[in-house]
Amino acid sequence: MAREVENIVIGAGPGGYTAAIRLGQLGGEVLVVDADRIGGTCLNYGCIPTKALLSATGILEKAREAARYGIHFPGEPEVNLDELRRWKDGVVTRLVKGVEYLLNKNGAQFVPGKARFLGPGRLLVTGKEEFEVKARNVIIATGSKPVELPNLPFDGERVITSKEALEIPFIPESLVVIGGGVIGLELACIYRKLGSKVTVVELMDTVLPGTDREVISVLMRSLTRKNIEVHTSSRALKAYEKADGFYVLVQKGDETIEVRADLVLVSVGRAPNTGDLGLEEVGVKTDKRGFIETDDMMRTGVDGIFAIGDVRGAPLLAHKAHKEGTIAAEVIAGIGSRWDYRGVPSAIFTEPEIAIIGESEEELRRRGIEYGVGKFPFRANGRALALNEVEGFAKLLVDGEKRLLGAHIIGPHASELLAELTLTYEEKLDVERIGRSIHPHPTLSEALMEAAKNVYGKAIHILNG
Repeated sequence: MAREVENIVIGAGPGGYTAAIRLGQLGGEVLVVDADRIGGTCLNYGCIPTKALLSATGILEKAREAARYGIHFPGEPEVNLDELRRWKDGVVTRLVKGVEYLLNKNGAQFVPGKARFLGPGRLLVTGKEEFEVKARNVIIATGSKPVELPNLPFDGERVITSKEALEIPFIPESLVVIGGGVIGLELACIYRKLGSKVTVVELMDTVLPGTDREVISVLMRSLTRKNIEVHTSSRALKAYEKADGFYVLVQKGDETIEVRADLVLVSVGRAPNTGDLGLEEVGVKTDKRGFIETDDMMRTGVDGIFAIGDVRGAPLLAHKAHKEGTIAAEVIAGIGSRWDYRGVPSAIFTEPEIAIIGESEEELRRRGIEYGVGKFPFRANGRALALNEVEGFAKLLVDGEKRLLGAHIIGPHASELLAELTLTYEEKLDVERIGRSIHPHPTLSEALMEAAKNVYGKAIHILNG
């Protein structure tokens, strides 16, 4: 006999566990199925371990710079990789256990295994045991996986994904990162602080394609100062062994460059995990890249089947998945939720950090939209000077009524500063409200207040252009 449940969630990542918890809060019966650990890629192999390592290696960086503050150590700081991994794994484990606790307390049952559609409302779950499930509602939250390059196949040892990179198998003398996107650059910063010679190879004419060009200029200067070599408009052709080591051959314009690589990280994008779901058995439609098509209520077009998170398409961000999971759960519960947000904020944990909401100057010019600019540099901010982190700026783009069209921050703790601007953007508020609000001193948030005042030519701590 098939087991009958009201709701089944396939995938226990940020979208899946959020949907399950919210369904439980609303009184629904929930079964969660995932072949991997609770928390998905983000919690176990992505966002969280990356930030843990960035935090730990940041201490290493500060120790090396301590002499400029008049603080001296007897020698170079040392890295114990086993202890570093334990620290990172401890952060991850604590969060995984927290999510598991919340699932249990909200009545959601987790079953390790894979789920595949057999037909409408029918799924086969395969794990330690195999059983059939009948469900009224199914939420697909299976996430995504790294894209593999045919000429640089993953071997898990020399050519690796971000998952292996976050295990820090060893500190390579030289690391080549294929792909200058968010994941590649964050890991480039981690390994550079650990002491690796890092080279980034990006196919497009810029790293972080689509990001504000002025932001990229600041980032590129920082990467250059930190001895991270970046080759844009370049293609990695192959990797091969020579008598004196492992190398990557890079095509850059009309020339080829041979780059030493003790480790090669391939980070050129992610593809949806839809191949083994049996979507064809129920008629769920995907686009040409395999992402599941839905409406703004996360419905796939097949009664009772929803899709959320990475599997639904860009942007592939955990906080977007959280929101979509909440929407799907509330739609199932009869609450009229839908995706009605103007934009999705983005934080990039490079050095310095980058935070974005809304449109860039390039996008606005391309669309022929007139806009104004308010800007404030961190070099004029007291808190940034005290932190000795003065690179970058906060920039606000506004329409004729001074409502926020986009915000771009590059600088210290940019990710923590964005929420105020996200609220302003979503609510279509006049940025004068930010300028009028008293911001505590001395804090980095004053840069936002000054940028808002600069829109009106009223900034105090810079000359208004």
